Amino acid sequence: MSYETIHFEVANRVATLTLNRPERMNAMNQQMKDDLRACWTRVKEDPDILVAIITGAGDAFSSGADVETLDKKGFVKPDRWRELCMQENIRLQPTPRRMHVHKPVIAAVNGLVGGVSLDHVTEADIPIASERAQFFDPHVSIGYVSSHEMVNMVRRVPPAVAMRMALLGKYERMSAQRAYEVGLVTEVVPHEQLMFRARELAEILLKNAPLALWGTKLGIQQGLGLPIAQADDIAIGYLEVVEQSEDHKEGTRAFIEKRKPDWKAR
Repeated sequence: MSYETIHFEVANRVATLTLNRPERMNAMNQQMKDDLRACWTRVKEDPDILVAIITGAGDAFSSGADVETLDKKGFVKPDRWRELCMQENIRLQPTPRRMHVHKPVIAAVNGLVGGVSLDHVTEADIPIASERAQFFDPHVSIGYVSSHEMVNMVRRVPPAVAMRMALLGKYERMSAQRAYEVGLVTEVVPHEQLMFRARELAEILLKNAPLALWGTKLGIQQGLGLPIAQADDIAIGYLEVVEQSEDHKEGTRAFIEKRKPDWKAR
């Protein structure tokens, strides 16, 4: 299956999603939004995919929303999306934002990223950046409120850092090094090594038990913002489920027998 604005490939159980509108700095339009929805659903549902990488084609990761799209009619809002699905008799799928994908997601930020596309960074499990990456949020500079972008951002970086980015708008860009210092990304690498490093991290993830990865990710995500006791209950719930799996038994056997485990994701 191919997509108009996303180059999607799967190799060795790793899906790579490349935002592919380089002539528009990979700016988000409605087609890309729809393509991403389909791609993330595929990542979520395909049992042969265990890890995903998202990156951008050309010199930019994504400059944000395509202003021409905003000027004409904007994006289809969730309620309008449901209405259109009902009119066309389409089975509505839950919108699978990155946080709703239970499999590990690596963001390989290859260049400029701004606005709505900051979500791809803040919702990734392991965001890494090229030394050429830059981050900014232009919403207030074009008359928009920075909403979900900063709601996500403030859960990754100190509030004052998120506030500065949101209020200065297009007039200030955060460097890759500064993004690393404040915790927006976990690693900065030479530009030409970015995808090599992303795939290397994906290969490391594949060495671990898939169900344990998924339970760990969901336990951490769903516990954010909750009192410690409630968050602990959620994490323990995933632990107890995974302890009933074949992979859990395989992991302990492989450790005792000093061999590489054979994960089945069941």
